[in-house]
Amino acid sequence: MSELGLFPLGIVLFPQEQIPLHIFEDRYQELIGECLDENREFGLVFADEDGLREIGTRAAVTEVLDRFDDGRLNVVVQGRERFRLLELTGGRSFQTGLVESVEEAPDPADPADLERALELFRKLVELTGSDVEEPEAGSDELSFQLAGRFDFAPELKQKLLQLTSERERVKQLADLLEGAAATVAQEQEIAGRAATNGKVDPRG
Repeated sequence: MSELGLFPLGIVLFPQEQIPLHIFEDRYQELIGECLDENREFGLVFADEDGLREIGTRAAVTEVLDRFDDGRLNVVVQGRERFRLLELTGGRSFQTGLVESVEEAPDPADPADLERALELFRKLVELTGSDVEEPEAGSDELSFQLAGRFDFAPELKQKLLQLTSERERVKQLADLLEGAAATVAQEQEIAGRAATNGKVDPRG
């Protein structure tokens, strides 16, 4: 158990995922400044109108993109290990809390589910024409690496983050990707028909 500076946001960060952050509030300028000066991590935890979630992700600043005269920062952070928030603590300008590591169950992904997820990943990349690279096979926590390449809603990402079984995460991720691929394909079909004659035949 340790105390960690917390950064509540309306987003979810997966382990190994990289995201840009714009740091503009004084308290978070202080938090990120300390992390940079002391080479420390902070805790990024999803927060909305229902409050802070119990499971978050340790984050490290990997790159400072911009420093502004008023103290604002543009940085890139990378997700590290997950934590469970046990208790909120005080005494600092930013939120802090006592946390412990989340233990992952020794439950590897089902090969069939993993292959389905990878095939759907490739299908979505092809449908959308994106240049997202496929994670290397055999990578640790491949589910997080795959999921981190898509812009899922925070609530869906949080559900995946909280799972402690790679088997269950890959299975749920494959289902999510299957739904996403079907939606993209349907939207493209409708757009193609509309472009042909300006109308869509609802009968298919």
